[in-house]
Amino acid sequence: MEPFVAVDVIAAKRDRAELTDEQIDWVVDAYTRGVVAEEQMAALAMAILLNGMSRQEVSRWTAAMIGTGERLDFSGLSRPTADKHSTGGVGDKITLPLAPLMAACGVAVPQLSGRGLGHTGGTLDKLESIPGWRCDLSYRQIVKQLEEVGAVVCAATEGLVPADRKLYALRDVTATVPSIPLIASSIMSKKIAEGTGALVLDVKVGSGAFMKSEAPARELAQTMVELGTDAGLRTVALLTDMSTPLGRAVGNAVEVTESVEVLAGGGPPDVVELTLALAREMLALAGQPDADPARHLADGSAMDVWRAMVSAQGGDPDAPLPRARESHQVVAQQAGTVTRLDALAVGTAAWRLGAGRARKEDSVQAGAGVLLHAKPGDTVREGQSLMTLLTDDADRFDLAEAALADAVRIEPADGAATSRTSVVLDTIRTTTTS
Repeated sequence: MEPFVAVDVIAAKRDRAELTDEQIDWVVDAYTRGVVAEEQMAALAMAILLNGMSRQEVSRWTAAMIGTGERLDFSGLSRPTADKHSTGGVGDKITLPLAPLMAACGVAVPQLSGRGLGHTGGTLDKLESIPGWRCDLSYRQIVKQLEEVGAVVCAATEGLVPADRKLYALRDVTATVPSIPLIASSIMSKKIAEGTGALVLDVKVGSGAFMKSEAPARELAQTMVELGTDAGLRTVALLTDMSTPLGRAVGNAVEVTESVEVLAGGGPPDVVELTLALAREMLALAGQPDADPARHLADGSAMDVWRAMVSAQGGDPDAPLPRARESHQVVAQQAGTVTRLDALAVGTAAWRLGAGRARKEDSVQAGAGVLLHAKPGDTVREGQSLMTLLTDDADRFDLAEAALADAVRIEPADGAATSRTSVVLDTIRTTTTS
C-alpha cells in the first residue's frame, strides 16, 4: 500500500503548503514507477509553477530525482574533476575548447551533454559533424578516457536520473517548463548524479537565452548554486550575456571550426574571454587557483588534448568537416556602426537553415548555419556582407531571411552607442544553507 495519496500532495502545493520530505520522496519515486499518473504529475507541476518551492523543498526534490537512478563515481581518478553547464544560447560552443583546456591544466572534465532543440544548439550535434565521432559511451569507457585523456564529452548514460527524462517530457507538453524550481532541479539532479567534484554554471540572459531578463536568470543561478551547496558540490554561477551570439559562427561544423581556432590560440575575443573565465572558476573550485589556462591555449597543449579526445571517441581530428552546398549573403542596407545583433533572430535563422531541430527526433544538417561578419561595435559599408547563410537546401533561405528582418541595427557612426565590453555580467558564489 502506498503511504500517500497523490491528490493530497497536489492539494497541499495548490494551497501553498510546503511539501514534507516524505511527500516529495514518495511522489517523485511513485511517478517514476507509474503509480502517480501523468495528469496528476501535470497538476503538481502546474501548482509548483504557480506557487513555487522553498529552498528545502527544491533541495529535497532534487535529491529524490537523483535517487531514482544511478550515480557515477570518479573519485578513483588520479586528478580532480570539474564540469560546466550552460543554460543554452546561440553560438555557444564553449564546451568544445573548455573541456580539453581544463584537461591540459590537470583537471578532468566529465561533460555529459545534450542535443539542440529550437534556436539553441546542442554540443553533441556539433561534435557529431566530425567524421567518425560518437557520443554513446559506457561508464567504464568514460572513466578510462578521463584517466587517459582527461576530458570526455558524451551523452548521459541511460540510468542517470530517469525521473528527469519522464518529467521533462511532461513539462514540455503542459506549459510548465518555465518553473525555476523544476528547471533548477532538472539541471542539478543530473550534474550532481554525474559525480563531478566541482561545477561552474553558465547562466545565459538575453534574447537568445531561455531567460530573457536578468532577474529570473539571477534567481535561477542562485537556486542552482544553493542546490549544489546543499548537496556538497562546490558550485559557482556566471551570469553571461546572450543578447548577441557568441563568436562569429552559429551551427554545427562551423562552430567546431571556430572552437579549433580558439584551441590554436586565436578565435573571437568573446569566445576566448568566456572560455578563460569559466576555466579560471573551474580551476579555483578544483583546488588549482594558480593555474594559467591562457598559457595552455598559447602553447598548444589544449589542442593536443582536443585531438586525443576526438580520436578516443572514434573521430578523425584531421578530417574535413561537412560544408553546406548552398550559401547566401545578407548585406548592410546602409553604412554606419552595428549597434545590435539579435541572438534569437540569428539562432532562429540557423535553425530554419537546418542547423537545429523542431522535435527531438528530427535530424540536423552538419554544414548548415550562419557566419557573422559584423557584430556590435563594427563599422560597415552599404552593401557589405553582414552574414553568410549556409544550408544544403536553397529553399530555406527565404524563411531564414524572414527571421533576420529586424536582427541588425545600424546607426550613423558618429551617434552609435557603445556596445558591452564583457560577456560576463556577474558571478554568483556559493551560499550557506538557510
